[in-house]
Amino acid sequence: MPRTLHAELAVADRLHLAESPLWDDRVQLFRWVDIIAGHVHSWDPVTGERTRFEAGLPVGAVALRAAGGLVLAVADGFAVLDEDGALTRIADLDSAGGTLRMNDAVCDAEGRLLAGTMAYDHTPGAGTLHRLDADGTVHTALDGVTISNGLDWSPDGATAYYADSPTRLVHAYRYEAGRLHDPRLFAEIEGGVPDGITVDTEGGVWVAVAFGGEIRRYLPDGTLDTVVRVPATMTTSCAFGGPGLDTLYITTATENLTSAELAEQPLAGGIFTCTPGVTGRPAHRFRG
Repeated sequence: MPRTLHAELAVADRLHLAESPLWDDRVQLFRWVDIIAGHVHSWDPVTGERTRFEAGLPVGAVALRAAGGLVLAVADGFAVLDEDGALTRIADLDSAGGTLRMNDAVCDAEGRLLAGTMAYDHTPGAGTLHRLDADGTVHTALDGVTISNGLDWSPDGATAYYADSPTRLVHAYRYEAGRLHDPRLFAEIEGGVPDGITVDTEGGVWVAVAFGGEIRRYLPDGTLDTVVRVPATMTTSCAFGGPGLDTLYITTATENLTSAELAEQPLAGGIFTCTPGVTGRPAHRFRG
């Protein structure tokens, strides 16, 4: 029987689509994006101070950059956000006439950024999981996906866990040279759809269950181990942070909620936390 934990509100907000939770250990800040609004948020858990950068176009995800600043997966490509607030495009994609957008992204241990696209109208198979290498070239890591979502790796980097949300499945892939090979079913999600993913130091796979108001931890063999209840049904992603990387940060959204559901969920769109008794790993940095 899996244990049950409960998340608590950390940052009150009513964001449309909060995603891409990221702990920036360089400055001890928690970062995330509001995708369609094109906002990159940061929050200092000690002082409570918040800042917001407005990119001027949708931002699917944010990642750390080894050379300083951040790298963003924007609507139709990639950009670097310098520490002085300057935004510079570094790679463009064929966005199919503006019908596609970035949805989630994360760096691997070699400093490559993997970022997936989806169609605004959720056209099946229209998305691609792209890989941005340090030299600025873009390659296909996986194609034919509908809503490219959570991605993270086992502690040894040999296995990639990935979700194409509408399938309600999380697959495990052999990861080699920036590509995903030999998929096998890892977990079938009931009561919602798989969204963001993070893996802890023990190899536990934490899956945000959108429409389900939960974060679920699966052991490496696929056994359900822990369920974190969140008082907002649109749980979009999760990541470990804090000085000891022992706090699980959870992003949520108000997207897809009816007026009645919004009234019933006054905390939806905020950031939640939980201390589950395991630790995460420092976020990898883009080396470009």
